[in-house]
Amino acid sequence: MAHAQSAIKRHRQSLRRRARNQARRSEARTAVRRVRELVASGAQEEAAAAVREAASVLDRAARKGVLHANNAARRKSRLARQLNTVQEVAPAKRRARAPAKTRASGTKASGRKTTSRSARSKES
Repeated sequence: MAHAQSAIKRHRQSLRRRARNQARRSEARTAVRRVRELVASGAQEEAAAAVREAASVLDRAARKGVLHANNAARRKSRLARQLNTVQEVAPAKRRARAPAKTRASGTKASGRKTTSRSARSKES
């Protein structure tokens, strides 16, 4: 047991923080579980609303330091992917690039000319 007054106070503070963090972590887990249950049941509109709510709860937990920011982002990403399977919506397609063989040699994808390192040294 702590003997110094400052250590005793720190212990009291840590217990309060622990209880607060535990509540936030529990809220986040409950929100994620709710989404998974709605996705499993096939309720699209409710699941979409639950994903938005869970994202908000996860962001709040990350902002407060209960979860790491990347952990919250990863969980949100997984929930969104699960929701997409229910909605049967293909993820947004990226802009198609022309295959390398069809592009003119010596140009970048943006159409800008490129010069090799040796060509640049010869110019100067």
